[in-house]
Amino acid sequence: MDPELEPFLPFLPLMDMSDPVAGRADFAGRAAAAPAPDTSRMDVEDHTVPGAPDVPVRVYRPHRAQGAVVWLHGGGGVFGDLDTEHPWAARVADLSGAVVVSVGYRLAPEDPYPAALDDACAVLAWAAEHADALGTDPARIAVGGHSAGANLAAALALRARDERGPAVRFQLLNQPSLDDRQETWSSVHFTDTPWINSATVAASWRHYLGGRPAGPYAAPARADDLSGLPPAYIATAEFCPNRDEGIAYALRLMQAGVPVELHQWPGTFHGSQAILSAEVSQRQIAELGAVLRRALAPE
Repeated sequence: MDPELEPFLPFLPLMDMSDPVAGRADFAGRAAAAPAPDTSRMDVEDHTVPGAPDVPVRVYRPHRAQGAVVWLHGGGGVFGDLDTEHPWAARVADLSGAVVVSVGYRLAPEDPYPAALDDACAVLAWAAEHADALGTDPARIAVGGHSAGANLAAALALRARDERGPAVRFQLLNQPSLDDRQETWSSVHFTDTPWINSATVAASWRHYLGGRPAGPYAAPARADDLSGLPPAYIATAEFCPNRDEGIAYALRLMQAGVPVELHQWPGTFHGSQAILSAEVSQRQIAELGAVLRRALAPE
């Protein structure tokens, strides 16, 4: 474990998937205690995207923005909303210079798959249609997210390819949850890792799938064909149950001819970049911004 992260381990609660309502309240409370983000260099607006039902979004528009990213929050598909993601979305916008469209998608178990993905698809279409109003180019829209949000981003890229939807310029997958089968070495052996472990990941999949069989849009690792997908950045954490499925997905993308940047962060765990004082966290966050800035730069 990174020596700057290790002292925080006794104070980190395990994500509790047994009671989603109580877990959401705890998740929201911890997010509210985080330092308020600096939004002085951007405009922040709430919008409603037409859908079935409508989808709330929060748009972060940096001054002199370039490109945009449809951003999906983490939380196992069970926790999280626009407010809990506010510090991270603002940080991504500030560091990348991109317009960030943060999505308040529906949550399981009340709204299992495909509700969240349908919401994300509606927002991607809206962002492409309203590119001028957002101050961006419809040809420079990325998808991205953390954990369960990275799952949605990867699924969104697959579905946009298959259904000839809006063009996706880039996919940023940070510590993605991609495979419901939970057969990788890290999925099987990481039973006591911080914040999430193999049991909590399995529970989140049960909530998300709601008893339905998983196809490639629910679990992108199940997709047979990864060719023709947008370039990707994939980051994994050493002590994370999702580690090996993220690495495997990166290798499969490369084998399918998709340009991929893969960064495995030693000494880190799932979500450890929330410990902002650690140098490794600062490097991780800065890299997310730099990767997006480079991917969305004008050609």
